[in-house]
Amino acid sequence: MQRSFDVAVVGGGPAGIAAATVAARCGASVALLDDNPGLGGQIWRGEGRTFTSAAAASWFAEFERSKVKWFRAAQVFHVEANRLLAETPEDTHEIFFEKLILATGARERFLPFPGWTLGNVIGAGGLQALIKSGLEVRGKRIAIAGTGPLLLAVAACALEHGGEVVSIAEQTTHMNFVKFGMSMLLAPGKFRETMRLGWKLKGVPHWKNCWPLAALGKEQVEGVRLLHAGQLKEIACDYLACGFHLIPNTELAEYLGCRLQDGFVVVDDAQQTSIPGVYAAGEPAGIGGLELALTEGQIAGQAAAGKTAEHKKLFKARAASQIVVRAMRKAFALRTELRTLSDADTLVCRCEDVSFGRLSQHASWREAKLQTRCGMGPCQGKVCGPATEFLFAWKADSLRPPLFPVRCSSLAAISVNTDPRALNGGTQ
Repeated sequence: MQRSFDVAVVGGGPAGIAAATVAARCGASVALLDDNPGLGGQIWRGEGRTFTSAAAASWFAEFERSKVKWFRAAQVFHVEANRLLAETPEDTHEIFFEKLILATGARERFLPFPGWTLGNVIGAGGLQALIKSGLEVRGKRIAIAGTGPLLLAVAACALEHGGEVVSIAEQTTHMNFVKFGMSMLLAPGKFRETMRLGWKLKGVPHWKNCWPLAALGKEQVEGVRLLHAGQLKEIACDYLACGFHLIPNTELAEYLGCRLQDGFVVVDDAQQTSIPGVYAAGEPAGIGGLELALTEGQIAGQAAAGKTAEHKKLFKARAASQIVVRAMRKAFALRTELRTLSDADTLVCRCEDVSFGRLSQHASWREAKLQTRCGMGPCQGKVCGPATEFLFAWKADSLRPPLFPVRCSSLAAISVNTDPRALNGGTQ
């Protein structure tokens, strides 16, 4: 199925919704593609059914009134020049565009430790997504470990749905955590949000200088062994949710050749990448939370639609929100002790059952991949790649088409490039 648009937006989270809606508001024809069946991404997951956020309700309402063409459950697996291919359960879509906005969000970094592959050991954001999607956690004991404000948001979500949060293990120091809280005074709305989360979590054990040493159990997790300020603790739990930072989904940007720095897509004042006509908004350009994602999405949408004077009005708001990016990087940097959590038998690549001991015998990602098949399973290195980057300072740089496993019929479409605008005079 072929279509042609002025602007194509990849990603249906807050940044993508804002970018698509604003571009349409500026008169552009817009396609939005997201690999989920519903809009909202991780932050606004489920908001299309029952709104708990005034901002979400407002943006969803305008999006629904707009003329944006939404391709749901559409996984973009190939992109080039002015063309992308996306697979849905029913079809393969070929989309031609003048401008492209990448609002592809982020995923969690998992760090391996003994027992992390047990049942009900899950990513912190993954648990939040499951709860929002209907997972019943009422009466379940939930331990949360890792680093960053996401842990607090997940804990609050679990409590709101009847879960019992037995501990929050934060790896950074108490002083770093306090400094981060103070820096939120300078970020619009963030200090109030932090205080609100703190009130919701009143009474929940929240330990700093604390991280998991092992998940305990046979088939399912039954508890977690923590190291807290040099002292061992064992906590019984039904779920162990871990999150060691978010990793931006930059595969599409890398695929196109966009320049990256420190793991993020480099953008100019208009959110344009090093590739003319390609923009990035939200987590791919820097992890900064909801307000920054919405602001960057609006800037990218206006710039892609040619309204270059309009987006400058948002520069001040973006600069204020970027305070969060700098403060988070400084306060929640991963400590070196986390590199020693794995023993020789701890699996690092779960898809191909490759252990830490086997990987430690190699000098690079490429060498380990050739010798052990690390990164060659279904996730294509999306889990073990960031883990080995932290553990061994490797760069998982083996990106190649297609970006995701797809049907053979979809794969065949990569080599066919028939731009309908060249055939029908530019009509859609």
